[in-house]
Amino acid sequence: QVHLVESGGGLVQAGDSLRLSCEVSGRIPGYYVMGWFRQAPGKEREFVASVAWDAITTWHARNVKGRFRLSRESAKNTAYLQMNSLKSEDTGVYYCAATPTSSTTSYYYNEYEYTYWGQGTQVTVSS
Repeated sequence: QVHLVESGGGLVQAGDSLRLSCEVSGRIPGYYVMGWFRQAPGKEREFVASVAWDAITTWHARNVKGRFRLSRESAKNTAYLQMNSLKSEDTGVYYCAATPTSSTTSYYYNEYEYTYWGQGTQVTVSS
């Protein structure tokens, strides 16, 4: 059984940094993509970033590009979302997701393409 466990959320001030971690326990056969989504209060869940199996190919949402950086260590089945220059609008519950893929360079930004989800971790940025 596959589980995704997020950690690293918390309460910070605007301009601060946080690093979220997502560890995959259990085995996902073959290659898999990892991604992060977030949901602010009263809003729909939105894509944040995705990283391919090769750990090189990434895609970040326009509103976080240049401030957030998603990386992964395949040997540790873990992905890291480094978030810098945080803004109040970054507040929300951050969800890690993973899904099998046939390509080492594929990434996905549509939540419906992801099979496995974590429980979420709260990030609150005070202005």
